[in-house]
Amino acid sequence: MVQQTLANTNSNDLSLVGYNEFLKEIKEKIRNTQLKAAIAASRELIKLYWELGRDIVEKQEREGWGSKVLERISKDLQNEFPGVEGFSRANIFRMRAFFSAYEKVAQAVRQFESLPIFDIPWGHNILLLQKIKDNDERLWYASKAIEHGWSRSILTIWIENNLYRREDKAITNFKMTLPAPQSDLAQQTLKDPYVFDFLTLHKEHLEKDLENGLVNHIQKFLIELGQGFAFMGHQYPLTVGGEQFYIDLLFYHVKLRCFVVVELKTKAFKPEDAGQLNFYLSAVDDMVKHPTDNPTIGILLCKVRNKVVAEYAFRGIERPMGVVEYETMLTKAIPEELKSSLPTVKDIEAELSGGNEADKNPEKN
Repeated sequence: MVQQTLANTNSNDLSLVGYNEFLKEIKEKIRNTQLKAAIAASRELIKLYWELGRDIVEKQEREGWGSKVLERISKDLQNEFPGVEGFSRANIFRMRAFFSAYEKVAQAVRQFESLPIFDIPWGHNILLLQKIKDNDERLWYASKAIEHGWSRSILTIWIENNLYRREDKAITNFKMTLPAPQSDLAQQTLKDPYVFDFLTLHKEHLEKDLENGLVNHIQKFLIELGQGFAFMGHQYPLTVGGEQFYIDLLFYHVKLRCFVVVELKTKAFKPEDAGQLNFYLSAVDDMVKHPTDNPTIGILLCKVRNKVVAEYAFRGIERPMGVVEYETMLTKAIPEELKSSLPTVKDIEAELSGGNEADKNPEKN
């Protein structure tokens, strides 16, 4: 069967010295992998792809084989293992790219098999290779996928929303107000900015518009917040000193074991916002929190925030809080310089009426 395949290949390929022996070694590795325990199938498969990629790279460098050998390997393996997926031409190229991408990383660690790329599915690895160039960033996403059990679609969402550069960037006082390791976990829980690309709001939108939009899209909002947030309600009522107050959004974080108060500000952050949030945190700790819960955390979600102003505003405040920015579809997708070129409502109505007029008078066409 292999001989038949060889006969169909380009005559230049037949001169590859040592190819048949190399193919024999690859087949043996595949057969050995097929005998591994089913519970380790995914990890063993990734290791196999790594080894095949390594063998191909080393053979090409040592023997000077060109890229056509990858097509030949694909054909021979598909003939040898009919019905076994994974040996397509594209996948053979991916195996080579997989090893080449992490070769230097593997050389820098003693046990390269401990890298997170060996504990995520092959489809996740392909996604990381296609969408991300930096290895540190790839390994970060791989670790997060393992930690949170992300599917490939969820991993795609986080990559496209640039989670790597948003997590752990919020301005907070957690290190001064929370014990370790809770302070670190709380810091990693927040993003900056939050991207609400499922909302389309007017530039001068009100806090009520933002709140209603987030509540109406609560599932997407929770995905953007991240794993661990449970929604407790909006406009959550508190009675303090006989007066009624309302928290914009109240959550409970199952990993942090604490309530999370979220206040929405559609304008720039102001120092007095920290005082208002501190008031709500005190009230929730006294009236809502269970004695076994950790201290309530506050998040000020602002359209704009000045880092220096926020740091000064948090000084002397003993309750944990952070301030982060948010982006909606308007601020993210339509730059100011492009808005003037968009058609107005009147332009659209005129265009539609013109089209309708033609429909009403077909004899003019």
